[in-house]
Amino acid sequence: MEQINDYINTHKDRFINELIELLKIPSISADTAFSQDVLETAKVVEQSLKEAGCDNTEICETKGYPVVYGEKMVDASLPTILVYGHYDVQPPDPMDLWTSPPFEPVIKKTDLHPDGAIFARGACDDKGQMFMHVKAVEFMIKNNQLPCNVKFMIEGEEEVGSDSLAAFLEDHKEKLSNDIILISDTGMIANDVPSITTGLRGLSYVEIEVTGPNRDLHSGIYGGAVPNPINVLSKMIASLHDENGHITIPGFYDKVEELTDAERAEMAEAPFDLEAYKKALDIDDVQGEKGYRTPERYSIRPTLDVNGIWGGYTGEGAKTVIASKAFAKISMRLVPDQDPDEITELFTKHFEAIAPKSVKVKVTPHHGGLPYVTKTNSIGYQAAAKAYETTFGKKPVPERTGGSIPIVALFEQVLKSKTILMGFGLDSDAIHSPNEHFGVWNFLKGIETIPYFYKYYTELSS
Repeated sequence: MEQINDYINTHKDRFINELIELLKIPSISADTAFSQDVLETAKVVEQSLKEAGCDNTEICETKGYPVVYGEKMVDASLPTILVYGHYDVQPPDPMDLWTSPPFEPVIKKTDLHPDGAIFARGACDDKGQMFMHVKAVEFMIKNNQLPCNVKFMIEGEEEVGSDSLAAFLEDHKEKLSNDIILISDTGMIANDVPSITTGLRGLSYVEIEVTGPNRDLHSGIYGGAVPNPINVLSKMIASLHDENGHITIPGFYDKVEELTDAERAEMAEAPFDLEAYKKALDIDDVQGEKGYRTPERYSIRPTLDVNGIWGGYTGEGAKTVIASKAFAKISMRLVPDQDPDEITELFTKHFEAIAPKSVKVKVTPHHGGLPYVTKTNSIGYQAAAKAYETTFGKKPVPERTGGSIPIVALFEQVLKSKTILMGFGLDSDAIHSPNEHFGVWNFLKGIETIPYFYKYYTELSS
């Protein structure tokens, strides 16, 4: 592995330019207007695996967007690492908040990225981080330093719930057989504080429709006499939290894993600057469930948030109307041992129960996922920790994060494989937001670190 830095220095401009070309393709899986772009991205990803040295690559059709598969099998007696990533991206809206076009990548220096960061949709989530693995494997293959077998499974529906992935896993268990799954779709605490994500929250996502009168009404003639669905929905949503930030759905906390005082104390050792956190978000104060620190609120505690709410007239000027309907989208982040199906059912029953008789309520479930926790005494974690320590010069901090990657639990169910999450992005990289970016330093550091995971995992597995 000693040649890795020389290889990166020699090829870094090519690595960056190839990533920029990948980022130019608007592979927005949520919008069918971009379906051809998504398919084109799959072809580019497959070609990159071929050029990296994979012996077998293919674009595998699914009921939705395809999965790109690639492999380099060294010896059947050696461990096999399955790399997962996704080539689809979030919609870029709102467009007016971008400082540069989302699919015209540019490199700009920032306070946290003095070496520059690539600004583009998908730069960090997940094209940039997925591409690190392609380039890391390229180095190992080209320099005869691949110590074990590697397989790639890069999908195109992660941002819309990975609806086709479960069937794909079931149909290709043998093709995807592995000893461990490696994912970079998370982040780390800071460039000088490497961390390994050991916990992910689960997810229950629902959409609500509240219906009042059978048509939009004049607010002067009918106001005060008939139900206003927007007013009703607002009150119902407000009632879902009490004054202590506690979610009021009966049974919601029944299966929540409660960490011990020792576990919470270990979490508190990770560096966290509350004032810097508030400053970065331009807020004067934080809020959340009483009795928990901010890092605990976004990692080990379940939450309920409104992701969108609409109804009535929202155009320019005034229109005095009582809307017939009001809508909202709500996500609930879950922790071990909550089940997304159970939580969705509890939410639905509660929301229907608190609705006044004057309106009708419809709750439509969308995608969900189970929470996931990685043990720090596993071979996979130990190999990742040694890899970070080798390239960063310090031991990484185990960190539970607030995000959800539902397919991680699915992998364990179907493929019987554990997952290691080696993220190299930062929380400030604005994933899912305008001006998403990924540090050039982080991109290259990932390429440098990943080969050491292969090395140490192979050694520890022997």
